[in-house]
Amino acid sequence: MRIALAGAGAFGEKHLDGLRNIPGVEIVSIISRTAEQAAAVAKKYGAPHSSTELEDALARDDVDAVILCTPTQMHAAQAIACMAAGKHVQVEIPLADSRAEAEAVLQKQQETGLVCMVGHTRRFNPSHQYVHNRIAAGEFNVQQMDVQTYFFRRKNMNAKGEPRSWTDHLLWHHAAHTIDLFAYQAGRIVKANALQGPKHPELGIAMDMSIQLKSASGALCTLSLSFNNDGPLGTFFRYIGDSATYIARYDDLVNGKEEPIDVSKVAVSMNGIELQDREFVSAIREGREPNSSIGQVLDCYRVIGELAADLKRQDGWS
Repeated sequence: MRIALAGAGAFGEKHLDGLRNIPGVEIVSIISRTAEQAAAVAKKYGAPHSSTELEDALARDDVDAVILCTPTQMHAAQAIACMAAGKHVQVEIPLADSRAEAEAVLQKQQETGLVCMVGHTRRFNPSHQYVHNRIAAGEFNVQQMDVQTYFFRRKNMNAKGEPRSWTDHLLWHHAAHTIDLFAYQAGRIVKANALQGPKHPELGIAMDMSIQLKSASGALCTLSLSFNNDGPLGTFFRYIGDSATYIARYDDLVNGKEEPIDVSKVAVSMNGIELQDREFVSAIREGREPNSSIGQVLDCYRVIGELAADLKRQDGWS
């Protein structure tokens, strides 16, 4: 399996580290914003090709699939371009920043029959897999999820503290993780509400947001998001169910009393991104739909689109 990666920033390297652990995978091309960065990352991971243009990778006969870790605004068009070139594609979250673009990617996938997977990593973290397995076995049902997504951000910086060429977004990016996970664990979302705080004068985005969700099963989700939190960073999930309470912090899991739960045997790795990439590669090899396929996650972008429209109406009231 010969893979090209576009977007060799902080998250792109997490994918490259995961791909190193998958047998039979070769990293053949690195695409990045600058030629120097692309060449440096290609050298680090043994890729024979690097460029600043995705088209250069798509033109290569030795590229079977592409992983996109590029700016959000490029995702939909680049995913469509990959499939038009006959390449399977995994696009990092969010799939798009509009519902119409997300639906256009699905249409292209249906036309080509290629694997198109979206990087909803929470489906693959061992902590959330453990909970999902209990749900699938009929041993646990979600009654409520309380989720906190907190960062401290005043400038366009990535996880390495390096400048970004694009602006992050609480709704289309960070909320997408939880909206999809809630539907995955508790059923289709039938009601959603959102409120947002003041917009940053330079970034032009809301720095605080509150979202409420309800699934067809009756389960509730309360999601708090902030770029103003000066404290522990990341996303923390509390599952309140009919038979237990779980608290998930990325790949770790504890019960409601903060007692650790061993999730080391849930999957072949404790790294959610590696497990996500393993699913991508396996789906291509086996000719099947992957978990977190575009068809499976598209409804998440329906919900986000409805919330975005509602927030726009709220802005008109102020």
